[in-house]
Parts: sequence; structure tokens; C-alpha cells
Amino acid sequence: MSDTKVPPLVPREGWHVMHLFYQIDHSQWMILSDEERRAAKTRLTELVQEIRATKDTHLLTFSIATPKADIGFMLLTPDLQVANAYEKQLSLSLGPEILSPVYSYLSQTEGSEYTTTSEQYAAETLVAEKGLAEGSPEFEQAMKEFEDRMAHYLKHRLYPVLPDWPAVCFYPMSKRRQGDDNWYSLSYEKRRELMAGHARVGRTYSGRILQLITGSTGLDEYEWGVTLLAKDTIDIKSIVYEMRFDEVTARYGEFGDFYIGMQLPLDELFRRVCL
Repeated sequence: MSDTKVPPLVPREGWHVMHLFYQIDHSQWMILSDEERRAAKTRLTELVQEIRATKDTHLLTFSIATPKADIGFMLLTPDLQVANAYEKQLSLSLGPEILSPVYSYLSQTEGSEYTTTSEQYAAETLVAEKGLAEGSPEFEQAMKEFEDRMAHYLKHRLYPVLPDWPAVCFYPMSKRRQGDDNWYSLSYEKRRELMAGHARVGRTYSGRILQLITGSTGLDEYEWGVTLLAKDTIDIKSIVYEMRFDEVTARYGEFGDFYIGMQLPLDELFRRVCL
């Protein structure tokens, strides 16, 4: 989807990400005839299919577990013009008064400034910790494995393909900027040290939690959006709880509201939200 009269707005790297949450006005839905309701659901179904067929574009659909919202979408696509157009169409897809937006969040996929560089890995891990001689066959093999691993990691951060795991958690967060607890007054090395401990906790949930952190400084109220996908809500609860004890969170973390949803195919989603 594109408007040839409007130039694309694509970041140099990564994709735009929209989290969209709506409530359904069932009183307006009940006014519609059976034929109008069928047409509305067909319209949304065809729109979802169109979005998912768009190059480098992904759309997750989910039911929200509490009355904070009824239905949620997570849209990932490179061009903000395209994201904006699809967001407007999603809002009107069931009719002009059926879906009411209750919360939205705009961010971008990004790499992490605290990711270990090749130079750091060579000096700190291979030479200092493992005692490998620079240039040795063991050193070169370890460096190749590290660089392959990091290339895969960066690609996932910038251009993710998200699994259909049932549980979805989204929340925005920022780093505190108050008095002695000003994250941005810390040196880079101190911030990197703290984030390394934070990351170690996250890695213990590999295979149980898929975490996507997207940047929103200058784009929305907070500085990052965090999306957690899981097969079991206990793992979502556990990782958030465990990270609360990490200094990065305990001292410097500030959070917005949490939204919990369940990924569902559209036919089941319609039944779940009573359409």
C-alpha cells in the first residue's frame, strides 16, 4: 500500500511499530443489521490480509484480557506513511462508531547501544577471561562465532519476525532523570555495566519469553516500548518481577500501564469480543 504522491518516511534502519488498543461499542454494533455486521467483519478480515501481504509488514491481532480495552493490534512496517494509513483504516474497519481508541503507542525497532562490540568481546572475554592469544586459531574461531551470533541478534532487533505465542504483554518505560537517580548523568561504562546485569536476567528466559524493545524517545510519552511474547503468563509475571530487583529497574525504571492480550486468529477473535 502506498500513495505515489506522498514520499515514504522510512528510517535509515529498523521499522516503525504501532501498538493500538480499542474498545468496542456494542450498543452501536447491535444497531447494525446481520448483513451489515457480516460486511464489517469481512472488511476487517480483508484489511488484515492486505496488511499482512504488504512487504516487510507484520500485524498481530489479540484480545485484551481486562476491560482496559477489548481488541489490540501490533503493527510493524518500515514506512510511517503506510503505518499511519493502515492505523486509520483499522480504526474505521468495523464502522465509524464501533472501535474507539483507548491507548496507542508509537516506537521504532532499534539496536542497543550497550551491545558488546567485537573489540570488547575480544579484549574482555577472549583475552582477559579465556586467555586466548589474539590471532590464534581458537581466537579467530571464537570471534567468527561471536560475530555471526551478533549479526543474527541485531537482525532480530531491527527486523523481527514475531511468533504466534498466545500471551502478549506490552508496557512503555523510561529511565528516571531525578536527582541522584538520573540515568543520563551516569557514564557510558557505568550504564553498560548495569545493563549487562539486566541482560543476564533476560537471557535466563530464552525459549520462554521473546522480548522486543523498541525505542520511542521523541516519538511518544516514554522512551521505550516493551513487548513480551510467551506461552505461559507465569513467565511474563516472573521475568518482570525478577527484573524489578535489578538496579537498572529498581533505581532507574519508570513504567506506564501494562496491557495483557492473547493472540487469536480473526474468526476466534470475533467470537471472543462478542462480534
